[in-house]
Amino acid sequence: MLPRIGDSLSFLYLDIVRVVQDDTGVCATIETKRGTDIVYLPTAALSCLLLGPGASITTRALGTLARHGTTVICTGSGGVRSYAAITPEGLTTTWLEHQATAWANPSMRLAVAIRMYEHRFDETVPTGATIERLRGLEGHRMKSLYRLLAERHRLKPFKRSYNPEDWDQQDAVNQALSSANTCLYGIVHAAVLALGCSPALGFVHQGKQHAFVYDIADLYKAELTLPLAFALHESANPEADARRKLREQLRLFRLLPRIIGDIQNLLLPNEKAGRFDERKPTRLVHLWDPETGAVPAGVNYSKEPEEG
Repeated sequence: MLPRIGDSLSFLYLDIVRVVQDDTGVCATIETKRGTDIVYLPTAALSCLLLGPGASITTRALGTLARHGTTVICTGSGGVRSYAAITPEGLTTTWLEHQATAWANPSMRLAVAIRMYEHRFDETVPTGATIERLRGLEGHRMKSLYRLLAERHRLKPFKRSYNPEDWDQQDAVNQALSSANTCLYGIVHAAVLALGCSPALGFVHQGKQHAFVYDIADLYKAELTLPLAFALHESANPEADARRKLREQLRLFRLLPRIIGDIQNLLLPNEKAGRFDERKPTRLVHLWDPETGAVPAGVNYSKEPEEG
């Protein structure tokens, strides 16, 4: 039931189409000058279907996707912004349980936060570092990156500012960065839902339903959104240009499968790559046991002898 990183069809994005179920399978239809074009979807090979603007889907098609364990997500154009999601009943909770276990244990939560920092900046955290120390290191690295990008584009010293109530008074870099980050959050949100994790259980951020989304999105800002925002410092419409150019870049980065792999490595760094990439159907719910981990449901565990 888990998305397969190496499978290029693990995530499929559609827009301006109607997704229906016919006698053969689930297909995407679109009206053209030549008539109706039909493309059948490989539902058995899909982990996540992203439906962009102009897309519609029938309940029969949704039912088939659910039976095949495909998560359906309504997104903005190009997969940016995640508005709603329908997850199949049979989607395994494996990664959600790993996330919740690490989140609920303070030492494990700190360890994940450290791995996030090391992944983000490609440097080793000093032994015994606290979360407060991590915040300081992160702040120092981001200031250095802002300074480097400002010098590269011959700008005055940059200060990050985000104030929705005073949006028009912000400079082009801040507007472009806020717009690009919002798009990035949508992409990460879609990946988190497809994996079965909770967007709310963050390891660095907390207090909002998208805390884990903000955690994971931070891994890619220095590579994706920051250079893009500074490159738009002379744009007359930085908000729209940031969205358009980010969508163009994402065709090259194949970010969704990359996010899946990064989340898995952050939560279980010592496991062999690909071990949890198999699509293992979860047909029955299990019962929790503190010693064995799980026991089969649908079994009467009474030790009393049956009457008669």
